[in-house]
Amino acid sequence: MTQKKTFQPGEIVTAGYKTGRYIGEVVDLKDPKAVVKVLAVMKHPTQGDLHNPKQLDVPLFHQRKALAQYEKALVPLSAINHYEGDVPNYNESLQEALGTQEAELKHEGGRWAEASLIEIEKLKEEYFPTR
Repeated sequence: MTQKKTFQPGEIVTAGYKTGRYIGEVVDLKDPKAVVKVLAVMKHPTQGDLHNPKQLDVPLFHQRKALAQYEKALVPLSAINHYEGDVPNYNESLQEALGTQEAELKHEGGRWAEASLIEIEKLKEEYFPTR
């Protein structure tokens, strides 16, 4: 039998939320979930319809934004893991995660990837307006 993961308020963790992954701080526990305050972005959310991944012909192709710095999310404990190491700067981590996703999409190609890249360009303008 696997041992149940335990977390404490104030603990730094990684948390998966929708299709993104973040480094955050446990603020409160509401078993079977925890409130996590976002400190950095590990993986930017995937663009498009969550229920029809990598498909372009859907009723609404969603632009998916990363959770904001210090935004709180209610995350299932099963999607949380302990984190050790330094917490990166939020803006730098967001820029790196978005760049990684952009490179993966360019490599993948196809209509869905092209539509996702258009949304990522819009997000870059919104996230980093002074660039």
